[in-house]
Amino acid sequence: MASETYDGKVISLGPDDSIIRKTELIISGVLRGGVLLSVAIILGGISWFFVQLYTGVLVHPTFPDTLPAVVHGVVAGDPLAVVVLGLLVLLATPVLRVAVSIVAFALEEDRTYVIITTLVLAILLFSIFGVGAWLGRPEPAMVQDGRLGFFFFVLFSSAFAGFVGALVGLGGGVFIVPILTLGFGVPFDAAIGASIVSVIATSSGAAAAYVRDRMTNLRVGMFLEVATTMGAICGALLSALLNPTVLFIVFGVVLLISAMPLVMRLGEELPANVINHKWAARLRLPGSYPDRRTRADVAYNVAHIRWGFSLMYIAGLISGLLGIGSGTFKVLAMDTAMRLPMKVSTTTSNFMIGVTAAASAGIFFQRGDIDPAIAAPVALGVLLGATLGAKMLTRMSNVWLKRVFVPVIVLVALNMLARGLGWL
Repeated sequence: MASETYDGKVISLGPDDSIIRKTELIISGVLRGGVLLSVAIILGGISWFFVQLYTGVLVHPTFPDTLPAVVHGVVAGDPLAVVVLGLLVLLATPVLRVAVSIVAFALEEDRTYVIITTLVLAILLFSIFGVGAWLGRPEPAMVQDGRLGFFFFVLFSSAFAGFVGALVGLGGGVFIVPILTLGFGVPFDAAIGASIVSVIATSSGAAAAYVRDRMTNLRVGMFLEVATTMGAICGALLSALLNPTVLFIVFGVVLLISAMPLVMRLGEELPANVINHKWAARLRLPGSYPDRRTRADVAYNVAHIRWGFSLMYIAGLISGLLGIGSGTFKVLAMDTAMRLPMKVSTTTSNFMIGVTAAASAGIFFQRGDIDPAIAAPVALGVLLGATLGAKMLTRMSNVWLKRVFVPVIVLVALNMLARGLGWL
């Protein structure tokens, strides 16, 4: 019988548990490998960019926003093309994670999740290569800001966003957009593109640790990703047609109302008297996670699956419309509707938000909205912050996590209302 050591305690794994553990390690390894490769390419490209910029080689640089242009630029030694390549590796990491998950579930002989995950992958590919190519702009886009000081200021600000995002299941975009637009004067479209990058960076950086440490419910995440990716595509399509002002206001009000049940249960460590939904056993959704505080596995049930699935579509719609990860809405849906423990809700939200963002990232990339001189420091800073946040979460109680999450919800809601009312 297989076993592993967790926080100094030896845990025995049965045959099924051993196979599931291999799936978790494979998925965690894909996320970690994608992040490390992306960081290496971005650092190489950005270093070469500043060398050329300050030696006068680059005066008014543009960057490629189509895949053939990126390949041509990399071959020609264009540093911004190299940076964009690194960002594309990061954006592709959630997609690769979904593809690898199909193989992992096949090894478990879980046909249901092979089908579910294949559907998620098909939606992602349709969004990137279908909708993204249709809405894209062929001309090269201009770099907004190439100053070295700007790079480091954005990097450190993004580290804060990634740290908070990893703790409470957000993508960090809700902080990134006002930081860039108000603090640095970045155009809104470029800030939204960087926000999408920050969501994927938070998800990939934190989820690699959460999946490895068995904090994430993979099946809940994969099942709900069907709804959230479809919503993200619809949102990205509608974003070109609708005025986001009213949407910001509605989202802010809905968040404030949705937070009330969580406030009422602020002292609840674990959900009590949760009865599994009739589909829960069939979909193998109930699970457990190792609690570092008690050094024991905490088992939990899953309720109201239909409500959770419906709310995830709305979360994806909001993500595509407003260019955010909508992690707050995902966490609220899992904690309040499906009654998952707060740690599972936040870690599973982190696992999902990267895929939600990837569903619309291809559209933003091919519009020329992902400026590498802005998105690169955002990605690097968020990855650093998300890694630190992931390490802290495992040692926090669910009660303390809620105490952190509730003020963040209020801050996010007020931010949405202020943007909707034109105050930001």
